[in-house]
Amino acid sequence: MISTVRVTPTPDQEQAALAWLSLLHDQPSSGDQATFSRWLRADPAHAQAYAQAQVLWELSEVPASKLADEDALALQGYLQAMDAGKRSRGRRWSGALAMAACVLLIIAVGAGWQPQRWVDDLGADYVTAPGEVKTVTLADRSQVTLDADSAIAVDFSHGERQIQLRRGAVFFNVTRTGEPFVVQADSGEVRVLGTQFEVRLQPAGAQVTVLSGRVGVSPSAQAAQQILTAGQQVAYANGSAEQPHAVDSESRLAWRDGWLNYYKTPLVDVIDDLGRYYPGRILLLNDELGARRVSASFPSKDPQAVLNALQAVLGFEQHSLLGRVIVLR
Repeated sequence: MISTVRVTPTPDQEQAALAWLSLLHDQPSSGDQATFSRWLRADPAHAQAYAQAQVLWELSEVPASKLADEDALALQGYLQAMDAGKRSRGRRWSGALAMAACVLLIIAVGAGWQPQRWVDDLGADYVTAPGEVKTVTLADRSQVTLDADSAIAVDFSHGERQIQLRRGAVFFNVTRTGEPFVVQADSGEVRVLGTQFEVRLQPAGAQVTVLSGRVGVSPSAQAAQQILTAGQQVAYANGSAEQPHAVDSESRLAWRDGWLNYYKTPLVDVIDDLGRYYPGRILLLNDELGARRVSASFPSKDPQAVLNALQAVLGFEQHSLLGRVIVLR
């Protein structure tokens, strides 16, 4: 009989349990099954680790499969960017093996296994890691503050100052030089002369928030430009933009001072923000929960504390493994 004594597995034991779980879902041999049985009985912590791995497997099958597909596509793009002359011949994973491989990889190496970051960073000049907020001064003396987990490319060589937002969000304090200053984000662009504003990529499109001055926002090369002034915000996606509306710019941009402020914001958006400050993955598995609204202010330096506070109010479950994956439902 396997002992039912409650013990705390070590990270190595948890990782071994996940490896066994992956193997057992991939047509194991009779020798594999016998070896697993011996491993399971060798230590009560092994049984506890395997039980935890099964919980994670059941909780994260759908999002992990999605992550596996997304990471495979991103990895293919990264390899193509590294060597455009060669075709990728890697086979596509599917089913339980894809999910297992993705879960194992994101737990084994945490934030490091995210090929989309590699793609974004490959052509970037300035990058921030999860949890890192950094201000840099460009060659024209403009200052840019990158939010956590963000990346930009800079090009001043074509008669105008061009910035490409490749990931995340950036706050710009632009110096007047007489040359246009253009920020490209998704399919649109933001043109300025002298101003302070933020551009933030969203799951679809981008959002622009102006603190001072004026900017012109074009959702695509063919679309008309909209003029935004201080205290206004606009979002665009798929070549079209909403109408500009008034916002509390100081509150929306408080991330520069270490605060995340929300007013009637869907929880799924809050979790997306926290994901930029957490050195791993946060998986939200409940769409109904994700639609619930949040109005609060949180310090950005401790995502786990924020999740604990939200859990106390909203009553969802948290499951954590190795300090690198948090599953919410």
